[in-house]
Amino acid sequence: MKRRKFFRDITGTVLASGLASSFLISCVDAENKESTPNVLINSGNKPTNKLAGMSLTSLRDKYKSDLFEEFLPFMNEHIIDHELGGFMCVADRDGTLINTNKRIWYQGRGVWVYSFLYNNIEKKPEYLEIARKTVEFLERTTPVKGKLWTPWFTKDAKPIGSEDDEIYSDLHVAQGYTQYAAASGDMSYWDKAKDIWRKCVDIYDNRPGYGIDAHFYQVQIDEKKRYEGVSNPRIIGHWMDFMTLVTQMLEVKEDADLEKFAALAVDSVLNKHLNPEYDLITEYLNKNFTRIDSPQGREVTGHTLEVLWMILYEAVRKKDKEIFDKAAKYLRRHIELLYDYVYGGSFQGLMDVDTYEFDMTKALWVQDEILAGCMYVYEHTGALWAKEWYERVYNFVQDKASLKKHGFKMWNIYADRKMTFEPHTKRIGNYHHPRELMLNLLSIERMIKNNGALSNPFN
Repeated sequence: MKRRKFFRDITGTVLASGLASSFLISCVDAENKESTPNVLINSGNKPTNKLAGMSLTSLRDKYKSDLFEEFLPFMNEHIIDHELGGFMCVADRDGTLINTNKRIWYQGRGVWVYSFLYNNIEKKPEYLEIARKTVEFLERTTPVKGKLWTPWFTKDAKPIGSEDDEIYSDLHVAQGYTQYAAASGDMSYWDKAKDIWRKCVDIYDNRPGYGIDAHFYQVQIDEKKRYEGVSNPRIIGHWMDFMTLVTQMLEVKEDADLEKFAALAVDSVLNKHLNPEYDLITEYLNKNFTRIDSPQGREVTGHTLEVLWMILYEAVRKKDKEIFDKAAKYLRRHIELLYDYVYGGSFQGLMDVDTYEFDMTKALWVQDEILAGCMYVYEHTGALWAKEWYERVYNFVQDKASLKKHGFKMWNIYADRKMTFEPHTKRIGNYHHPRELMLNLLSIERMIKNNGALSNPFN
């Protein structure tokens, strides 16, 4: 599909919406290859002191309530294994455990959440203790050298199945170890995180046939055609997890290898995965970074939203305004692409740019990535578009994902397009939403401390 036709198709879809003007501005920016301007709210070079209809202090208090009165008590009462360590996330909405098995994803993520909480929000010993006991559980399940973690274990650390075929679990463990090293002062876990990073890079680069199964997004497409000619693809979802790992490791300790890899990840996302035909960042490329001529090669997912806010954080760490502005521009572009202008909220992905077929699942994690990215852009630039998108998605989450009105704590992490409430679930989320709560709580605290003034991190 030619780019101009693509723009006509998109704009025709959204013209009936009150948001059409915002989307059209973004499309014009992309067509003209111009950077999206950072439009400030007022002439005093300060963002407004209100977000989502609340003062910054009221919004901060709402975030604290969600974190300290909703998430943490629920985890403590229902999900955390206080005896053997770890998180049992296979549970119903009221916290009733469906089984006591422990997925390694959730263990690494849990260590990260409670270590980050201890490092950045509140230094309560019980948070560090939860992380420590989960680390001990992970130590009992560590695979032999060169192998990936087995995905699932019993409550008492007996393996269920064999080695994983993806690197995500290991990268989550490494992220957890990195934060735990900073929280505990035991830098041996930073070293273990780097060993895991090396192993995962080697598998990503060299294991034959790695990465063909696109398990996150599935539609009624001929799978044989979808993967035809694809081998060891480069994957935005992998750059995403690599990105958050190595940049956090660099915040704890300087390392030349990780600096080089962080730069490679940024370049891969913003340049190599960016398809100039339609100015979008696609999920998959061939191993040599050439484009895949199949539906898989034209797939755009919520992972792009996630990795872009990570690049924003990295740009601030490196004091690179050019990278920040480019990441912000494409964050806006992809928010406007994936948003559901009829029912609200963001879709999980665009399965094929040419057929314009969306994965219409509404996942809370996708909304969380938008909230984290827009808040960070707004904090540092005061950009009107970031404020508007933050408020739109925040209100959607409060209205559709919060389970309070249904008599439950926590949030609906996966649903259909209309976010239809179902009384039962099979999984409790322990990562994306608390991460967004903590990151944005820190942003709000900084804005309050600055009396609403822009941060100017590049001076």
